Amino acid sequence: MLEISELRKRFAGGPDAPEGKVALDGIGFAVRPGEMFGFVGANGAGKTTTMRIVMGVLRADSGSVSWQGRPLTYADRRGFGYMPEERGLYQKMRVAEQIEYFGRLRGMSPAAAGKATGDLIERLGLGERKGDAVESLSLGNQQRVQLAVALVHDPEVLVLDEPFSGLDPLAVDTLATALQERCRGGVPVIFSSHQLDLVERLCDSVGIVSAGRMVATGTVEELRAAEGGTLRVVVRDPEPGWADGLPGEVTVNGDRHVLRAQDGDGQEILRRAAKAGHVEHFGMEQPSLTQIFKEAVA
Repeated sequence: MLEISELRKRFAGGPDAPEGKVALDGIGFAVRPGEMFGFVGANGAGKTTTMRIVMGVLRADSGSVSWQGRPLTYADRRGFGYMPEERGLYQKMRVAEQIEYFGRLRGMSPAAAGKATGDLIERLGLGERKGDAVESLSLGNQQRVQLAVALVHDPEVLVLDEPFSGLDPLAVDTLATALQERCRGGVPVIFSSHQLDLVERLCDSVGIVSAGRMVATGTVEELRAAEGGTLRVVVRDPEPGWADGLPGEVTVNGDRHVLRAQDGDGQEILRRAAKAGHVEHFGMEQPSLTQIFKEAVA
């Protein structure tokens, strides 16, 4: 298990801000084997700084990062797969050559690096572009190459900063499937994203960070339960004023009135709705991850 505990980081300030900037203020979460963890927050919230500390690119002022119950070491990090926000590909190098090169940097033998490269090129749909220079590829195909570089050495952990940024739906599906396969093999996966619907679909657990602090963490179902649901009632062609005095808000769409309420007596609401017109829907709606995020960072 990868554990991040009480990370704090302040960047030095300049003449206009001598006190500096607090980037992380006690960030902590854990990612278990075979779990996909979605790390979400606004720009500047602290996601990239956290990932850089995990990978040893930055040093935390305090706090710890542990792997399998002990402090994370340089040797451990060599076994991780990392996809930085600023992509690190050599633009003039050919696709297959590049993936194999990064495998060799990770200590793989030429034969092992070559086999892994061929497998990933096939798996990620890069077969027709394996001999092309990276600079000639579309953004989506460059992202596939970057993921292949992160995967080539069969990493024990994956740390991916905005891996789905700018991708079309087909490329998103290809990358998502590759990550899900690694998860099923027991690899912990952390990725950051602004695409909350994608995080909600893929992730076992989610951490929401705001201004360097973790403001919510847990499974999507746990976060929904903590937020509470909304009662939604749809009544067709009801009598005027049927919802007067009831909690919540009513919106009108043609001959349908929709009442949404977060509290109140459900049975009384149903009784009033049934008396007023034809009830087409009566049930609880769980908040989406987007709604949970907005509430958490408000």
